Amino acid sequence: MKILLTGATGYIGQRLLPLLVAAGHEVVCLVRDARRFQLPAAQQNNVTVIEGDLLKPETLATFPADLDAAYYLVHSMSGHTKDFFRAEQQSAENFAAALNQTTARQIIYLSGIANDRALSTHLRSRRAVEKELKKTARAALTVLRASIVIGSGSASFEIIRDLVEKLPVMVTPRWLNSRCQPIGIRDVMFYLTAVLDNQACLGRSFDIGGPDVLTYRQMLLGLAEVRGYRRYIITVPVLTPRLSSWWLFLVTSTTFSLAQSLVESLRNDTIVDPKRSIQEVVPHVCMTYREALQLAFQRIEQNEVLSSWSDALSSGVMPRNYMDHIQIPQHGMQQDRQTLRFTRDAEQVRRNIWQIGGDRGWYKVDWLWQVRGLLDKLAGGVGLRRGRRSPTDLRAGDPLDFWRVLVADQEGRRLLLYAEMKLPGEAWLQFRILDSPDGSHTLEQLAAFRPYGLAGRLYWYAMLPFHAIIFKGMVENIVEYEAPARKPKAALGVGVSPSAKG
Repeated sequence: MKILLTGATGYIGQRLLPLLVAAGHEVVCLVRDARRFQLPAAQQNNVTVIEGDLLKPETLATFPADLDAAYYLVHSMSGHTKDFFRAEQQSAENFAAALNQTTARQIIYLSGIANDRALSTHLRSRRAVEKELKKTARAALTVLRASIVIGSGSASFEIIRDLVEKLPVMVTPRWLNSRCQPIGIRDVMFYLTAVLDNQACLGRSFDIGGPDVLTYRQMLLGLAEVRGYRRYIITVPVLTPRLSSWWLFLVTSTTFSLAQSLVESLRNDTIVDPKRSIQEVVPHVCMTYREALQLAFQRIEQNEVLSSWSDALSSGVMPRNYMDHIQIPQHGMQQDRQTLRFTRDAEQVRRNIWQIGGDRGWYKVDWLWQVRGLLDKLAGGVGLRRGRRSPTDLRAGDPLDFWRVLVADQEGRRLLLYAEMKLPGEAWLQFRILDSPDGSHTLEQLAAFRPYGLAGRLYWYAMLPFHAIIFKGMVENIVEYEAPARKPKAALGVGVSPSAKG
């Protein structure tokens, strides 16, 4: 089949794409900027990339006319717009109108379980998108409604994990007693592919969930048990939704807008309605909550986190056209350039660069980076808690603590980062390894800042004393760093330290 995939750079889309290709389908990926969409060589013959913005209908004329089906996997909950309810409706309307110009006969939409009467804005928005797609599109709509998705890198999993791993004692609001039906990411992928071109699923909506019905309190304690931690939870009635949102934002790696939407949604039970169960149409035995957790940690420990919720640009403050920043500007810049000549293996130094941030840290005075991350978090920024998708691998578009990877050129030995922290300007951090005719090499580290007015310049000069401490030492330590010998891993679920933050 020829399939249109929206949300191809998001958490679900990145995992669905290789499954569709492996099944022999031709996939057309709709992205805002094709420059940030890197395909593995094995997928390039079966995947076409087109550019378009669902909020700008004039950009959607690129839809191929001969489509068979389309996946709608986008949402604006953690995005840049405050009115995500209207933004989601508008996106769905524009998408359906553009799809009507094709031969597509099915739309598959991943939504949220919304069986309560008094729904949160987030869940009402998901329902409104369903109605918009059904009303506007000529293709038959298949809706899969899920509760909490558990998988390495999923927003829900990372929030639960952050809370459990960071807080021996948790003071929590009453919504911790709400019930949900978590489902493993592997089972979500099964259903997304099983309903494709399934005649029994056309024009229908289904609830999907795992076998366990749990409160959020039980989910937290369940993860603590899998990790071998003892945790204590105290529930109090005085935490308002706004205070709860700030609490989640400051303690976990989530953004404030996402935390706010999630907290509001947590007042609703999200349990599969037997009348909407998919089991009769697509029989499948889903993983238990514990099994999904164990698989997620297994993937993390094996450095096989395929995608993360923070991969999407909406997880930070990066402008949509961020690839325009791929070259550091030459004018109106403040710069700190450090170089160090070395003779050791250049590939080892390149690996040290590629493992910067996350659990490895920033090679010099790491506590100052932690303080800067905390200040950024308090100012409403992303902070350091997003970590990395993988402890060893980087690719363009990856989040890296409070940076975004613009270039990760292993062959050219160049890494370019763009700051997503709160700043009175724009900042880049670049590492390059240059070869010399005598066989030696030079590590060049360039910190560049384009200030916004007087405030930006004052900020740069205020940071100079810290730059003097940090940047020179970073270059030296990157060159000299030797990774410690790895200890044998403990059995899963007995307190193994995670090796991948994202």
